[in-house]
Amino acid sequence: MLGRMNLILIEPGEIREDGTVVFSGRRRDHLVEVLRASPGERLRVGIVNGPLGRAEVIEASQRRVVLRIDADGETLPRPELDLILALPRPIALRRVLTQAAIMGVGRLFLINAARVEQGYFNASLLQPEQYEPVLRHGLEQAADTRVPEVRIVPRFREFEREVLPGIVDDCRVGLLAHPEAAAGLAGVVRSPIAGRVALAIGPEGGWQDYEIEALQDRGLQPFSIGPRILRVDTAVTALLAMIELLRQLRGQHMTGRPDRL
Repeated sequence: MLGRMNLILIEPGEIREDGTVVFSGRRRDHLVEVLRASPGERLRVGIVNGPLGRAEVIEASQRRVVLRIDADGETLPRPELDLILALPRPIALRRVLTQAAIMGVGRLFLINAARVEQGYFNASLLQPEQYEPVLRHGLEQAADTRVPEVRIVPRFREFEREVLPGIVDDCRVGLLAHPEAAAGLAGVVRSPIAGRVALAIGPEGGWQDYEIEALQDRGLQPFSIGPRILRVDTAVTALLAMIELLRQLRGQHMTGRPDRL
């Protein structure tokens, strides 16, 4: 079941010349049956990969909802976080996609690893028309408009040699989640985080030794959050929350406020 919309996302091409947009289907159902929108009401909206704004309800019927759009708000920057993820099984991937959008992932790299089932790369969810609606549902929850960029790299060596160097060059911090690493996150990141972060999370069976060595050689720093083996969707949520906390601690440091939890 989808959560309550905190933002109504609109594709730029959906806006008509008179500044209105017409909804039917899922969004009409949500607006009428859940939000109980009525004519004259103003709602939060956002243009996909564009500005935030407001919309006035012009019509709300059993057939359609008509909104007049006023998208004059700010355009949020793309989140400075690259998530590198060994491709999980489709049911887990769907949860990860939603959480990635909610928690602020700018780019998502779905890669291969020795302990990834090769059949996962044939999943229908890897088609843009399948995963993009899932990402948009997460953005509606988070009240953001920036759709994460998704890149699928089915060969580990291709990713490690051709893609990862560019990611690391763009980042201030490169992290490699590994439950057997000697250092914890606090030992690897010794100051509050600023700038772009790359985070790599392996399959539930773990990285192979040669994969850890290759990723580390390219600039990712192994760290552990404890000996427990987490499900991939749990690990993604936990680690993204920890990185966000480190960003907030930097904000407190820069403003001179005490670091309190």
